[in-house]
Amino acid sequence: MRLTAKLTDKPWGQTGVAHLGADLTSGRRIGEVAFAHPAGGEMPVLIKYLYTSERLSIQVHPDDDQARRAGFACGKDEMWIVLDAEPGATIGLGLKRRATHDEVAAAVLDGSIVDLVDWKPVTAGQVIYNRAGTIHAAGAGLTLLEVQQSIDLTYRLYDYGRPRELHLDAGLAVSRFEPHCPARDCVLGPGESRILADGPYFGAAWCAGRLPAGLPMAAAHWQIVNVSGDVRLDGLRLEPGEAAYARSLAGLGMSSDAVVMIAWPVQEALAQAA
Repeated sequence: MRLTAKLTDKPWGQTGVAHLGADLTSGRRIGEVAFAHPAGGEMPVLIKYLYTSERLSIQVHPDDDQARRAGFACGKDEMWIVLDAEPGATIGLGLKRRATHDEVAAAVLDGSIVDLVDWKPVTAGQVIYNRAGTIHAAGAGLTLLEVQQSIDLTYRLYDYGRPRELHLDAGLAVSRFEPHCPARDCVLGPGESRILADGPYFGAAWCAGRLPAGLPMAAAHWQIVNVSGDVRLDGLRLEPGEAAYARSLAGLGMSSDAVVMIAWPVQEALAQAA
């Protein structure tokens, strides 16, 4: 079943995005292309393409416990796959050093938080796991494929003077005032298939012409994104940039030069096993 793609304009988005036949002459600033169940069904994992021409707000997400205490269904861990990066592109990940709550609060208010965030250079093929509580911001000139817990829950700490709501108190309350932990990050080699994430909230795999070893075939369902090449699912052809939902991977076929990203829920599987 083909998933519905929703294109969303953002102040930091790109013009001229050619995703799924977007109108190149409209002048729209497409920031996100998110995939949803066509019947509106709930999916615990959300996949998006992100297109950036400017830095996103400096922001943070709560974890499950923090989010539920605030009345939300879940928190937000996320993972980015860098599909394209202009020369000099960066992503802000954590702080350059450990800091205190009061230091970070003052830095947000006077704008020096921009210098306290650790802006790391990124290139195509990098995979970054951004756990809840990490202060972060995607930089300009990026095309990212994002896998996340399925909730729109972001606390903006600083937004470069853009006229959007900030969430200083809520954001600081859930922040880790420390550097990013790179233990779950990796770099994809040419033609490499591998598991990118295996929990605790979602699984994800990069498939360059083939499925990687160790893929948990008993997942409750799958989301399949055609990054490039000839990809078919149960007779349905997926164009590059399209995504589908499936209960099984038995009907998935791809050409040897195709690249597919597959994501699946982990929390749901754990709940069923409990």
